[in-house]
Amino acid sequence: MVSMLHEGLIQLVRDHPKLAGTLLTDQLGVRVPPFTQARLDEAALPQLIPIPYSADAVVLFSAGERPVFGAIIEAQLEPDGRKLYTWPLYALAARARHECPFVVIVPTPDPRTARWAAQLIDLGDGHFYRVRVIGPDGIPVITDPEHAIDDPYLATLSAIAHGKGDQDIALSIAKATVAGILTLPKEDQRLLYLLITWSSLGETARKAFEMLSEVRPFLSESQLRFVAETKAEGKAEGKAEGEAEGMAKAILKIVAKRGISSTDDQRRRVLACSDLATLDRWLDRALTIATSDELFE
Repeated sequence: MVSMLHEGLIQLVRDHPKLAGTLLTDQLGVRVPPFTQARLDEAALPQLIPIPYSADAVVLFSAGERPVFGAIIEAQLEPDGRKLYTWPLYALAARARHECPFVVIVPTPDPRTARWAAQLIDLGDGHFYRVRVIGPDGIPVITDPEHAIDDPYLATLSAIAHGKGDQDIALSIAKATVAGILTLPKEDQRLLYLLITWSSLGETARKAFEMLSEVRPFLSESQLRFVAETKAEGKAEGKAEGEAEGMAKAILKIVAKRGISSTDDQRRRVLACSDLATLDRWLDRALTIATSDELFE
């Protein structure tokens, strides 16, 4: 479920860029200048030095046509020493491109990762940089359905952050989150967020969540069993044939069983991929896409 949680954290911002503003002002106490629009910007951050860097998501706040503030969102599920070098670069590259202040926001559901990411980053010559970290303690516990309906994106983030904690509270969060998710206009979006919520829960809360009458039409027992079995099968094939090949076959199996057609070129692209992080992301995405093209977006 690791990549689904990572993708879920980022998808919330991609679907609702204003969430970055909510996190900055309400959770981090950062003053964002008045803006009329929050929109996604190109996530690739090219430099004069020809080394490609790409952030998870970039949100630009504008007043009319003029950028006034920016946020780079980097979901983090575990410590990664390389990020201590790239995060400052992301902020400086985006600042130079748009000529406005930029911050790096690191949401994480893991307390240990939150403590690690909050450290001062030594840039040398007496200069330091610090990202803005939102760990589970900084994300509100949303158990009120009305609150979740007002902000289903923040409610889903609450489920991601607290779903593995006290299982009674986690289930209350999940129930409220469902109320918010069901107000979303797109069916594929509702399904994706329900899957994210389901995958964020501990075992006890997850079983109770699966039995909710509002959830069962979307996440049937057979569908959830199919998800678990197919991912397990992919890992088993991976041990026997090479992890990448096993995961690639599992992706194609999910797409085929869901009745989604794919081209020969698309199937070759999946089978030729050897990057495990990409394959894991495609594996989770295959569960909710409506067309094979969406797998590679």
